[in-house]
Amino acid sequence: MSRPLYRGVSGIGGKLAAADEAYYDPMEPSENGIGGGGGFVRGGARKRHLAAAAVKIGVLLLAAAALVGSVAWAGTLYAGRGAAARAAASAAHRGYRRLQEQLVTDLLDIGELAGGGVRAKEAEVCPPEYKNYVPCYYNVTDAVDVSDLGAGVVISYDRQCTRDGRVTCLVAPPRSYRIPVRWPSGKGFIWKDNVRISGQEFSSGSLFKRMMVEEDQISFPSDAHMADGVEDYAHQIAEMVGLRNEFNFNEAGVRTVLDIECGFGTFGAHLFERDLLTMCIANYEPSGSQVQITLERGIPAMIGSFATKQLPYPYLSFDMVHCAKCNIEWYKNDGIFLVEVNRLLRPDGYFVWTSNLNTHRALRDKENQKKWTAIRDFTEGLCWEMLSQQDETIVWKKTNKRECYNSRKSGPELCGHDPESPYYQPLNPCISGTRSQRWIPIEHRSTWPSQSRQNSTELDIHGVHSEVFADDTSSWDSMVRNYWSLLSPLIFSDHPKRPGDEDPQPPFNMLRNVLDMNAHFGGFNAALLKAGKSVWVMNVVPTNAPNYLPLIFDRGFIGVQHDWCDAFPTYPRTYDMVHADGFLSLEKNHKLRCSTLDIFLEVDRILRPEGWVIIRDTAPLIEAARSVVTQLRWDARILDLDIASDEKLLVCQKPFIKK
Repeated sequence: MSRPLYRGVSGIGGKLAAADEAYYDPMEPSENGIGGGGGFVRGGARKRHLAAAAVKIGVLLLAAAALVGSVAWAGTLYAGRGAAARAAASAAHRGYRRLQEQLVTDLLDIGELAGGGVRAKEAEVCPPEYKNYVPCYYNVTDAVDVSDLGAGVVISYDRQCTRDGRVTCLVAPPRSYRIPVRWPSGKGFIWKDNVRISGQEFSSGSLFKRMMVEEDQISFPSDAHMADGVEDYAHQIAEMVGLRNEFNFNEAGVRTVLDIECGFGTFGAHLFERDLLTMCIANYEPSGSQVQITLERGIPAMIGSFATKQLPYPYLSFDMVHCAKCNIEWYKNDGIFLVEVNRLLRPDGYFVWTSNLNTHRALRDKENQKKWTAIRDFTEGLCWEMLSQQDETIVWKKTNKRECYNSRKSGPELCGHDPESPYYQPLNPCISGTRSQRWIPIEHRSTWPSQSRQNSTELDIHGVHSEVFADDTSSWDSMVRNYWSLLSPLIFSDHPKRPGDEDPQPPFNMLRNVLDMNAHFGGFNAALLKAGKSVWVMNVVPTNAPNYLPLIFDRGFIGVQHDWCDAFPTYPRTYDMVHADGFLSLEKNHKLRCSTLDIFLEVDRILRPEGWVIIRDTAPLIEAARSVVTQLRWDARILDLDIASDEKLLVCQKPFIKK
């Protein structure tokens, strides 16, 4: 029996209007990653199941006929011939039979999806209260005020993923949503109605300190949340670590920065112009979200928290961790949050902390003195050196000497089990990474951009042969050129013009951010930068794929591990393009997982209206995927990449649904 849309842990209720009521059928098959499932079923379900069965029978008959034909063909070659001819015919038969067996497998895959296509109709649009829906977190609808839930109700915003009650509708944008301003103008202002900010937050005045709110837009002055302006603040940090100014960060080995509770990305936006790549993380917030607004501005960000779990990044990956007036209570839980910072920092990496607690006036209070003493003792136990303190800002430097941990009088123990990229594992109170071959001080690493190329010695650390890496690099350079020739000026135009718009001035770009669902070595990211495209890439390494995320970080890129059967930790409508190379094949090889439709529904959620999806895979899987994406109302086209290749390209564009 069908069941209605399930409320689940997200806390979103509601259902479609009676005249438009839709149900999810839990009996639909999802035995593997390239299966059906997740579709909407109305009346006449019995007829659709019969039709699906007929499709499968037809596919099996076709496959059987192909095999019978191959046997008959080989028999004609074999009969009445000499021994040499019979041997050649036998070899031809074996090769042809292998092709036919592959055909049967591919036809069955297509039949699985074709059956889903018969059963399913176009996905329905979610009710309006879903417009800011983020799975895995408690979502407060527009109709519910947190204050109305009662004083005894405690809402947890920790990530809690479950695959029960998956929402199977399309998350539509708000009624007044507008296509974001193109980069780089979009860095300076966004459309107010594209993000969720409540009237209560405006009245409190807390947001006015960091942005200027006008009638229909929000602008971000560069000095909005730094005491003396972001440029002076960055210059101050550079001086505190012994550099002339922030332009020298890169030559000192600093490339990747983790910004904890980044405000709205102003610090990261400033550093980006200095060739530093900053990842903003912040807790899930029902409104006024730092992550949502930062991504809307075109700055890297994702939902992440120090509360209970390790972040899904490798150890020894960031050159700097920055925390300006963030709400992390570093003195609590025996310093375990500082231990997590230590895990993420490379040797000789910097931890920059700006807080009101650090002022002389604040330290007159005994309680603040107690907190500061605890933090100082924790950092000493981690073998950090306090380089400098100016006003509210303190800079520590992580040690590059492993032997320091053996000479301590107190502090966390060294980890016995040291997973390089834990996927949302509990916070670990021990010090990790000390036994890794990646324990290399940032000053001894290649500086940007040469570090993106990685020499043979650096590749050996990751078990990658230089020839394989060179072939991957060459392949992606060629592929990106092909993308441009096939798709310009629709996607990658450097001088885009929307209907009715005036001619823009360069370097305005159609794309600002790209999510790569199966990043492998990060070759697509590297090829985009080599081609001179002003984009940043969120490199995602699936949890069921070889883990090259440490290599991606060592190349100077950013990324994350992720299980694509779970929701991605971001808000709706936050990426311009999603790219997937070989992802369908990867999912096909792992049985008993979620369906392709489930995954594509999540892709649709995080993709901006009029955003693009590029999927590269084998021809049968691309054909199968096209039958799924039509349920999402995407405009889809299949393109041939190379006559000699069995791979095809599925290019899709998400429509701007106004409902």
